[in-house]
Amino acid sequence: MSGLFVTFEGLDRSGKTTQARMLAEALGERALLVREPGGTELGERLRELLKDERVAIEPPVEALLFAAARGQLAAEVIRPALANGRVVVCDRFLDSSLAYQGAARGLGIEAVEAINDFALDGLRPDLTFLLEIDPAAAAQRDGTSDRFEAAGSDFQQAVAAAYRALAERFPERYVRLDATLPVTELHGLIYARVRAALAAGAGSRREALA
Repeated sequence: MSGLFVTFEGLDRSGKTTQARMLAEALGERALLVREPGGTELGERLRELLKDERVAIEPPVEALLFAAARGQLAAEVIRPALANGRVVVCDRFLDSSLAYQGAARGLGIEAVEAINDFALDGLRPDLTFLLEIDPAAAAQRDGTSDRFEAAGSDFQQAVAAAYRALAERFPERYVRLDATLPVTELHGLIYARVRAALAAGAGSRREALA
């Protein structure tokens, strides 16, 4: 039985964390919910640093720290779960670094992708849900500010544009959704798409490439 790797992407306060949790709950015991950065002891410690507005981190170092946390999560948690046929639901993954560090921080998408290829040994999601929302609207939602939200509106606009470009670059796995839809309606769309992917055996493509 092949596993399925599902990721959620979008701006902060787009609702991706809520939708990831709802999907995992709907799928039951077969699902494993993880977050990025995080999910391991190393990842959680790096998360605290990466989100702390008081900590100055140069963009290349930021990209490397995200890749380190991601590589540990992939090796320690994601790959074993997929090998056991589970549905891994991840709140952010590689595409976050491509959008935030590659595009918005100006490091270049290809450069950041290369760093992560080394850390991940080619691991990619089977299905990515992009929750799209205008940055100004996202900023009005409840939430706690961090280093990335504090970077300003131009930065958020650059991230949103980068996500749109990524969705066009990877249409075989991206599903673009309106994040302003009611929470339950969004969940229904997401759950239906995941059920269809499971029925089609979407994880078999990854296994064939392994």
